[in-house]
Amino acid sequence: MDTHDVSDVPEYFRYLQTHRQNLKNAQALKGRPAKSPKSKDEILMQFMFRQMMKTEAPGGTTNIRSSFLPPAYPPCHTPFSKLSKVMIKNLCLETHHRKRYLLIRTVTPPGTMTAVMGIVEDENGSVLMLQLYNQEQELSNTHGLREGTVLVVKEPYVKVMADGDYGIRVDHLSDVWFVPEFDDLVPLSWRKRVTQCDEDASSWKEKGSGHFGRGDYRSAIQCYSKALDAHPSPELAVIAQLNRSLSFLKSYRFDAALKDVEHVLQVSELSEKGLFRKAQALYQLRRFKESCEIHATLAEKYPGNTQAAHEYSRASARLMEQDSGNYEFRKMMLEAKKRRPPTLDRATYIGPVTVKQTQSHGRGLFTTEAVKAGDLLLCEKAFAHAFHIKDTSQDLRLLLNVDMNEATIGTQAELIELITQKLYKNPSLMPDFVDLHHGTYKSVDVLEVDGIPVVDTFLVERIILLNSFGCPLSSRESHIDCMKGDDDTAKKTNKQFHSCGVWSMASYINHSCLSNARRSFIGDMMIVRASRDLPPNTEITFWYKSPMSRDPKEIPVNLKHWGFKCDCILCQEARGASSSVLSNRNRILADLQRLFKTSKKNLRNIEDRISNLTGTYSRPASEVPRLTLDSPCLSLAAIYASSRKLEKSVEFALKTLESLGFVVEGGNLPHVSNAPLIVKKWGLMNDGVVGCWMILCLAYRDLAPTLASQAEGYARVSYKICVGEDDTFDKTYSRLSARADGFLMTAK
Repeated sequence: MDTHDVSDVPEYFRYLQTHRQNLKNAQALKGRPAKSPKSKDEILMQFMFRQMMKTEAPGGTTNIRSSFLPPAYPPCHTPFSKLSKVMIKNLCLETHHRKRYLLIRTVTPPGTMTAVMGIVEDENGSVLMLQLYNQEQELSNTHGLREGTVLVVKEPYVKVMADGDYGIRVDHLSDVWFVPEFDDLVPLSWRKRVTQCDEDASSWKEKGSGHFGRGDYRSAIQCYSKALDAHPSPELAVIAQLNRSLSFLKSYRFDAALKDVEHVLQVSELSEKGLFRKAQALYQLRRFKESCEIHATLAEKYPGNTQAAHEYSRASARLMEQDSGNYEFRKMMLEAKKRRPPTLDRATYIGPVTVKQTQSHGRGLFTTEAVKAGDLLLCEKAFAHAFHIKDTSQDLRLLLNVDMNEATIGTQAELIELITQKLYKNPSLMPDFVDLHHGTYKSVDVLEVDGIPVVDTFLVERIILLNSFGCPLSSRESHIDCMKGDDDTAKKTNKQFHSCGVWSMASYINHSCLSNARRSFIGDMMIVRASRDLPPNTEITFWYKSPMSRDPKEIPVNLKHWGFKCDCILCQEARGASSSVLSNRNRILADLQRLFKTSKKNLRNIEDRISNLTGTYSRPASEVPRLTLDSPCLSLAAIYASSRKLEKSVEFALKTLESLGFVVEGGNLPHVSNAPLIVKKWGLMNDGVVGCWMILCLAYRDLAPTLASQAEGYARVSYKICVGEDDTFDKTYSRLSARADGFLMTAK
């Protein structure tokens, strides 16, 4: 939704076709020995040369890198004890070597492209390229996939790479294991030194602390684990477990950190460090109430701990947001502008909504009480958010998925990495995430093997495909960009973004072109507000693709991935309209576009064409919005307002609202004394609606002063729905603006 889908762009469609052919060619080699025609030295030299060229490549421009998803395959879910060793010389191309494992070590420093890469060798000295996908970028630093790292690859898969060379591709995190140098699996010839078998727990603890001090948390965890296995004294066990829990926290493994401190608190119920780290782990797992409860104990028992007091205040603020939905939106806007990525430290608020089964569209989100237009339904922190900084040299990825025939440009590949890592590190988050809609994809029914979480990367990818949202840095920024452009509202509605994320609760909201809610963004927070008055037990909907600028060929909207067709009244009307009516409508629209460009002085002609366009509709706009009238009516209202023909301005501003399905009473001229301006029914909400109300406000100021403030009030509500908040309304719109729609060109 709002991601930059380029599947139908000829240039990228050819990429898909080429990749599909490459996969077909590779399959023709399936089963052949994976022995490279190049010598070991040639493979090593080629890899190092490519790394050198990449390092010396000029920067400063945005590049698009291709990332190819292979045909989906399941992660290994066989216990390691039931796997048998295989050597590189026995591997076959395009084959998943089930019930086998490969023991290898790196013989080059790591490189990164769309994967973390390196040349690896087995015990016989045979070499191949290794490509680890969805791994942390930290693997490419000094503590990551450094030369000499020993790994086990479970059920290795050797593929023919795009350049024709061969490589071991690992997509699932649990299919690779980084073997500690002291493990019995490591051959003696690969060890930097022979580890003494009788090293005690204290020595292992000290080794772990050394690694921790250097920021090598993986090695620190391995050593602290070894210390705990070496029969430490009760006091040393507590220290090692507390140290390991801190290493887990530093590694974003909050489930494991929590488990460690739980063990500590069983032994030492009021351990200050244990309580503090438990509160931290709970906070990071977004369990704010439990975090506050632990902090309350800390505050009582250790009142002098100023850091704990600060964290208690932070956790209490999150709990307040979670329970009340009261946010400091202005501060959030400032934080989103400053932080890169714009990850905000805020809680999720779930308002008067609940997930229920719909009659035909699976699960949906429903109101639990009556709400008014502009009311906050939810304000949700992203489960994961991948941010692209526009106008920089940050690379974009073209993600090609042949299975789904999809091509997208943006940060979708990065989002797959982020979510896969998050689930792997914190498996307690898995049930809610995998419960999201994933179409017909069937994953393995195994969550853990040998104590290691099993995360199906292709399940994650499918859930992202069906549930991710493209998003701007902030919807206010996007709104301002729209308003600073031309007056063609139709061009302001179907935006595509390179940043994207997954918001779990929002994912349950189904599509309707005739939506009754609207989403907006501040950093990685999604704000969903009602865009009309809704009674209890109403299904909440917003559009996945805006109907405002839809190509006629896309009627009804293409929802094939979600498994249903849009059956809203707009799509029903479009399907029922005859080809002659649609042809006539498109012809009149083309005439209007030409007249606005060439005949602005002859507004009578424009009015006539708008009247003709109105005649192509048979049902009232209150039942079926007349979306083709929105843009020309709003443009004409602005022209009349600028030329001080205020009565005409009011007439066409009201027609704009009417075309979107609004039913407004008390706004026509001449104004009946004391009659209020009332929206009896809210219509479709786009960015231009705010300016439309401000056109009315500025006209009423002279023609019907009692209505001006009421129109501005509706502008504020519309602004809140469009951008998520109204704290910044007065910095964006003003009655003193030189523009007819009240927009401040200095807004930023």
